[in-house]
Amino acid sequence: MSDLILALEGTDAGRQVAMGLALLAALLHAIFGALQKGRHDPWISRGAIDVFMILLSLPVALFLVPRPEPQVWLVLAGAMVIHFVYKLGVALSFSRGAYTVVYPVVRGTGPLFTVFGAWAVFGEVFSPVQWLGVAVLLAGIFGLAVYNLIHIDVGRETLVPALLFAVATGAMVALYTTYDAYGIRLSPDPFTFLAWFFLLTSFDFPILAAIRLRRTGLRHPVGPLALRGVFGAVVAFGSFGSVMLATRLDKVGEAAVLRETSTVFAAIIGWLVLGDTVGPRRAALMILIALGAVIVEMGG
Repeated sequence: MSDLILALEGTDAGRQVAMGLALLAALLHAIFGALQKGRHDPWISRGAIDVFMILLSLPVALFLVPRPEPQVWLVLAGAMVIHFVYKLGVALSFSRGAYTVVYPVVRGTGPLFTVFGAWAVFGEVFSPVQWLGVAVLLAGIFGLAVYNLIHIDVGRETLVPALLFAVATGAMVALYTTYDAYGIRLSPDPFTFLAWFFLLTSFDFPILAAIRLRRTGLRHPVGPLALRGVFGAVVAFGSFGSVMLATRLDKVGEAAVLRETSTVFAAIIGWLVLGDTVGPRRAALMILIALGAVIVEMGG
């Protein structure tokens, strides 16, 4: 599998595969966000997911992939810090604001910062048409956030801090996207980086979740929480793994923009699962997001 990924790098076929991986990451990331924001406490949900990410990635890291190179170990150490801060931001945002308000802000802030990060680190340049696509996509994402902010009467008393945390978390999305792209490109075997990345970045929230359970006295049924943890871990592997492979195969900025069509999937999930209403205005904004992503891809 690693040989196939390496053979696709820098080819037209690799670009098509990268596009598919980025869109898959978008769908899976929206599902992942809904899992963390569901009926369980976001901190506890993420802790349960990370427990199963450790259990599933440990045998892969130890027995199925080569050991990381010395320089890759250093990058993995940095990834542990960056993703810990990112996960903190997500938990703080989701615990204070409605999913359909917070999620578009987090995802809308990320691609704009990532495009600049990809330019600074990898020398990637967007064409004028692609910048138009970014503008269209961001208009749709932030328009959706504003619409939800006006019409959804959930958590109004904590909405301002939720939105501030969401913007800061969006900046962390850009940082980890650029940083992880650097790490997976640095590693001779991309699956070595992925396996050890998932293992090492999953130890933090189980500890925080245990502390939160002890302090708050919250009780969660073990069965449903474990099921959410297993499903969430599998979805996380698919989501983060897909976008990281996409950034190895093609431009980091394009993968980041395509992934943010997750906002469309999140709105659909909010409608189907969380009981949100999707009217013609929200539908038009979602079409705008998808149109922006198409312009970015075609403009390249």
